[in-house]
Amino acid sequence: MSQRFQHDVLVIGSGAAGLTLALTLPDNLSIAVLSKGELTNGSTYWAQGGVAAVLDHHDTVDSHVNDTLNAGAGLCREDAVRFTVEHSRQAIEWLIEQGVPFTRDDEHDREDGGFEFHLTREGGHSHRRIIHAADATGAAIFNTLLERTRQRGNVELLEQRVAVDLITERKLGRDGQRCLGAYVLNRRSGEVDTHHARFVVLATGGAAKVYLYTSNPDGACGDGIAMAWRAGCRVGNLEFNQFHPTCLYHPQAKSFLVTEALRGEGALLRLPNGERFMPRFDPREELAPRDIVARAIDHEMKRLGIDCVYLDISHKPADFVKNHFPTVYQRCLEFGIDITRQAIPVVPAAHYTCGGVLVDQAGRSDVAGLYAIGETSFTGLHGANRMASNSLLECFVYARSAAADIVANLDQAAMPTDLPAWDASQVTDSDEDVIIAHNWDELRRFMWDYVGIVRTTKRLQRAQHRVRLLLDEIDEFYSNYKVSRDLIELRNLAQVAELMILSAMARKESRGLHYTLDYPGLLPDAGDTILQPANADD
Repeated sequence: MSQRFQHDVLVIGSGAAGLTLALTLPDNLSIAVLSKGELTNGSTYWAQGGVAAVLDHHDTVDSHVNDTLNAGAGLCREDAVRFTVEHSRQAIEWLIEQGVPFTRDDEHDREDGGFEFHLTREGGHSHRRIIHAADATGAAIFNTLLERTRQRGNVELLEQRVAVDLITERKLGRDGQRCLGAYVLNRRSGEVDTHHARFVVLATGGAAKVYLYTSNPDGACGDGIAMAWRAGCRVGNLEFNQFHPTCLYHPQAKSFLVTEALRGEGALLRLPNGERFMPRFDPREELAPRDIVARAIDHEMKRLGIDCVYLDISHKPADFVKNHFPTVYQRCLEFGIDITRQAIPVVPAAHYTCGGVLVDQAGRSDVAGLYAIGETSFTGLHGANRMASNSLLECFVYARSAAADIVANLDQAAMPTDLPAWDASQVTDSDEDVIIAHNWDELRRFMWDYVGIVRTTKRLQRAQHRVRLLLDEIDEFYSNYKVSRDLIELRNLAQVAELMILSAMARKESRGLHYTLDYPGLLPDAGDTILQPANADD
């Protein structure tokens, strides 16, 4: 039997952004944090690199801002970049207060004001400013924040809960546009519960699972972006999907990302014959931004007809490699690759969704009472290309900002009442789950082939035709059968795929992560791609 829940704040997503917001809110509020699988299934847990922040006295806010603007290829919103960077040290200090075990730099001379933690450098950064916990920063941050959250008596962590759709005044035929809660599938009971909430926060991550090859966990299906779009929110810059240049290429390795920090510490990209190729593509060589490195690898793989290239750090001392990259070392060793002596076979894979739900500096979306933070959102920070390790920073800065805004507006939001229960009276159990599996596979394959690292107008048109057919099939299926996690995710993924295709078709140039053979040059004026749903306010 379905249930009803009431919360002051409903947080959909249990990664860095969602947990940070829950911990930042006062303990007199009732907060629920939903995870659609196990709590560790999100992207945060698997993040290896670190968090970019201005921490060392040799670094400056202006330098970090300029590096981000340069990586963003003219599309970053400078106010969002400066807001994020100016709050970076405060965010890191908060994480340290929570107990995150960042790697210390015991040999650093701190008499001249140096920072006590080890800082590394990654692509696009002009300084060492990446604070990290060895090469498993995401796990260290997530485990710490989760432990802190479990100590809070006002926060309820609900696993195996899949948000189906947001409940808004508009959808209920009422005056206004406020978000009132969400319908949520309880996978343990099989029922769709009704969650009433004064505020709803989307922290569901990105949509990299729309591609056949991705570094992301299985849950990265664009759920928050799709739900927000259906609720009437604008989305922006969804044509910019970052492909991480170096994911482990091995038949038994599923979605294992080889951290960019290896290249930051001197790893070199090589062809099968041992030849380096990055010097031919960019003066920054292996430290060029990710879009340039990913396109270079893609170009060489297609030119030579090879399955992968190689990332080589074997020229560094073995102890250095093992101490700095224990996770990568151990994982590769499981597949018979000793990275202290051998190069790592790597390929590009979809990694990060730079666009998302339009929000302001408080994380507010177009719908009152609805916030979006982390990879779900479009803040303007990343522009046409996310710079390494700015994404986790964005999670913490905007989560804390959204929490402050919620507190400031508590007296303006009463608990919603009289929300209708989910109506499952006209649906039946499906015995055709093979259709879902087939559609899922078809979607991810044509997105990889037609809307991948290199695009053309004809490829995009083919993708648009196929996604519209899929959406019609999925809509018919959704209307007649009981919802399941697979169906909900497929519905959301197909919706976001269409938005990505429309965004890519609208951009008649090659900029940042969007590269099309039909428009290889830059337009003189950079502009965001903003899509507005038909049900949005005029």
